Amino acid sequence: MSVTQERPAGSAAPVTVTPLTHDGLNDSSNGAPPLAMPAPPATNGDMMAPAAPGPAVVASTKRPRIFYGWWMVGGAFLAAFTTAAAQGYIAGAFLVPMSDELGWTRAEFLYGQTVGQFFMAFAGFFVGAYVDRYGARPLMFIGATFLAGALFALSEVQELWQWVILRGIFSMLGSALLGFLAVNVTLSKWFVEQRGRAIGLASIGVSMAGILLPVVATWYVDEFGWRATWRVMALGVVVLGYPAAAIMRRTPEDYGLHPDGKSERQMASGGGARAIADFANSFTRAQAIRTQSLYVLIVTFGLGSLGLMTIIILSIPYLSDSGFSRGTAAIMLSILAIPAGLSKPVWGWMADVWSERLSTSLSFVMNAVAMVIIVLAAQTQATLMLAIGFFIVGWGIGGQIPLQETIWASYFGRRYIGAVRSVAMPFTMLISASGPILVATYFDTFGNYDLAMFGVAAAWAVASLLILVARRPRLPGAVEEPAAA
Repeated sequence: MSVTQERPAGSAAPVTVTPLTHDGLNDSSNGAPPLAMPAPPATNGDMMAPAAPGPAVVASTKRPRIFYGWWMVGGAFLAAFTTAAAQGYIAGAFLVPMSDELGWTRAEFLYGQTVGQFFMAFAGFFVGAYVDRYGARPLMFIGATFLAGALFALSEVQELWQWVILRGIFSMLGSALLGFLAVNVTLSKWFVEQRGRAIGLASIGVSMAGILLPVVATWYVDEFGWRATWRVMALGVVVLGYPAAAIMRRTPEDYGLHPDGKSERQMASGGGARAIADFANSFTRAQAIRTQSLYVLIVTFGLGSLGLMTIIILSIPYLSDSGFSRGTAAIMLSILAIPAGLSKPVWGWMADVWSERLSTSLSFVMNAVAMVIIVLAAQTQATLMLAIGFFIVGWGIGGQIPLQETIWASYFGRRYIGAVRSVAMPFTMLISASGPILVATYFDTFGNYDLAMFGVAAAWAVASLLILVARRPRLPGAVEEPAAA
């Protein structure tokens, strides 16, 4: 049998089939069978139907002992580790060896990364809305296949145009389909009261990639060559990416569950009021683009990501060009990644129980101050001071993913969050993509990084102020949302 809440006029009725078994969500089609999945909502010219008071829910016979959302956090962890490794953390290990062997400048090496950011921005426009309607799993399987194939093909690169196509299009397309937009949109639908903590735990995968891979990749490149290292990376995507995709599911309501693992009794007694309000107050894409907050958040997180991409991609070449060994530079990047991983659940908890905006501003301030410390330490060859700077910036960077994803979902609701995020993501990524290429171009022109890195610190400082003016928008007649516990 099925139980449904009120649905918007004109939407299709849920399709009733066999209820959920006790041992998990073991279907094979990213949807409901053998469970039940509501038919896609009726369209209204804006990708989705208008917001409804509550989602359709299909009742299950037994409530799983462990809320399936937490298994999806584990899958998201694997996806975050895989894409972070392929996109950013290992780039610095390849920059100097590939540039020297193939005769490229620093900026030319980064053409692939920059083109990739633009391509990911374009792909993201479609990914979010697809995830809203059909779930992330099919896209993630395709993404893992593209990413693994592209990384293996990179081992045969001879010309710059080959690098730009493989790194900038195929590799980044795979990362876009497998990576953070798909999994974080999905987690935002499975969690409301614990959204920050769930995304914080999942995004530790990004930091684990930073802890393990810069040192390992740098050693492997130096010992066995950059071509062999790309092949090993491709194998890693296959081993981790496919299991991550297999775990993903669209929404808890498709399986007779509720966000945060709330029981029917808790929902009936008002324990799920925040989840109900979050759904009912969801903005469609068309509604979101008419709010000022959308554009403030785009610029804010664009500037924040500009600094993040720059420090991750250019730390190893920046420090080695400043007189440190490649081994020391790789260790510094791992020093950054350790507090970034430890702090993610802390930032997520702060977003859930304190203030999302103030937490985000604090993280950007920490990054700006740390960047100044890093530049001064690099100028004076002060290794201890340099390590302190990387530790602080790591703690601040740790908040970027959980805080950003929590703010987007809490400001615009979970029902259409994929469509809203996908319209904002291209512009955010275009801003962030400019950081590494501008800094590398500055180095190629002037022979040092100092002023460009101070510019990165300034970008974080501006972002810390912008987030304070980004107020949560409200729909006319919005359902009152209870305060966080």
